Amino acid sequence: MIAAEKVDVAEQVYGDAGQQELDATFRKVLKRIVLLLVVSYVVAFLDRINIGFAKLQLQGEIGITDIQYGFAAGIFFLGYVLFEIPSNIWLERIGARKTLLRIMVSWGVVAAATAFVKTPEQLYVLRFLLGVLEAGFFPGIILYLSYWFPASQRGRATGLFYTAPMIAGLIGGPLSGTLISSLHQVGGLSGWQWCLLIEGIPAIVLGFACYYLLADKPEEAKWLTDREKHLVSVAIAREFHDKDQGHAHGDHTSVAGIMAMLRNPRIYLLAFLYFSVVTGGYALNFWIPTMIRTLGIKDVFDIGLYTMLPFLLSLIAIVLVSRSSDKFQERRWHYSIPAVVGALALIATTSPNLSFISALVLLSVGFAGINVAIALFWTIPPSYLRADCAAVGLATISSIGAISGFVGPYLIGWARSATGSNANALYLIGLLVVVAAVLMVVFVPRSVLARSA
Repeated sequence: MIAAEKVDVAEQVYGDAGQQELDATFRKVLKRIVLLLVVSYVVAFLDRINIGFAKLQLQGEIGITDIQYGFAAGIFFLGYVLFEIPSNIWLERIGARKTLLRIMVSWGVVAAATAFVKTPEQLYVLRFLLGVLEAGFFPGIILYLSYWFPASQRGRATGLFYTAPMIAGLIGGPLSGTLISSLHQVGGLSGWQWCLLIEGIPAIVLGFACYYLLADKPEEAKWLTDREKHLVSVAIAREFHDKDQGHAHGDHTSVAGIMAMLRNPRIYLLAFLYFSVVTGGYALNFWIPTMIRTLGIKDVFDIGLYTMLPFLLSLIAIVLVSRSSDKFQERRWHYSIPAVVGALALIATTSPNLSFISALVLLSVGFAGINVAIALFWTIPPSYLRADCAAVGLATISSIGAISGFVGPYLIGWARSATGSNANALYLIGLLVVVAAVLMVVFVPRSVLARSA
């Protein structure tokens, strides 16, 4: 009864706001918190994928095979999976600022320390530890955004946040290529060592920036007026009320609550939809530099430049499709169509006798389609799950999906070691993505997403 009265009062305050005022308020929130989170995720993603550039030099120095590299790239996600749920529960209890400080400072230290590995086994250990320490960052941010943006505004916010991996890819190629090429043997360190060391440090700085510049909740934001705090809080309260009418609430951070969540079939449907597309995303993230080298480009700096095209196309596509998704208040087809286009383009890259330009364009279209689907996916779970289930639910989906970060890179490493080609791995990835696109349209109710939008 109290909750209903609170929402009724909230709706009175919310109701006298024009759309222009609401949009202006959420643009202010977008600029204040999402831009900092984008920069933080750029650094996080760069620390995950720079091993792909380091491999071009590291492979010969520490004696690592393609299949060992695939294992090293993927083992990050095994550590990541194990600690996703505890990290999100902890975020809900102590707030985003303290959680991001802990995560970012610790992962920055380990990312930089990876520069000093001497054996494949040492690389495995530090990549696993990096995953453990970075666990909770991505689902934590998705949960955090749900505190600030209602479903009708979330497509743009989530889409903007997910431009970070594309920005990381855009700057990561030239930056990593430059560091590896120009700093080789400076101070007795190889170029790949300087690359990992220098790119690990910003995470530490940004961890403190997030702690001091972010607010855990809208009502704590000193940079919002009282009116703006009211508008944001009421928008979120209305969404919580609309989704949760008729449902009993429990403690979903208790052991019993977590076990109940794990019996929810929606979790596994969403996890599969995420797992399928992100398998392709991570496989390409870690192997694009090697694929481009296979196409005949040998210079490390040139490889870095050519890797910009897939990420640039992905960045543009994510921004445009996210805006379209919010404009039409539609999620399912905005996920499924790009996913299918991406899958078909990846399969087409296996065609024999492709020119370098044709192969690069197909690779870029495939990468862009899959990344658009990943970005659009994360607008769906906060609308499809009850608000009191969000912390554990989002972390569970992310944890299951993150297994793909091991499967994807390892799958290509296995295919290359067994056959000398990426083709078999890309066929499997393409099929998985197409199946996910079909399941999204068939099994995720449009009515649920429309009501939440």
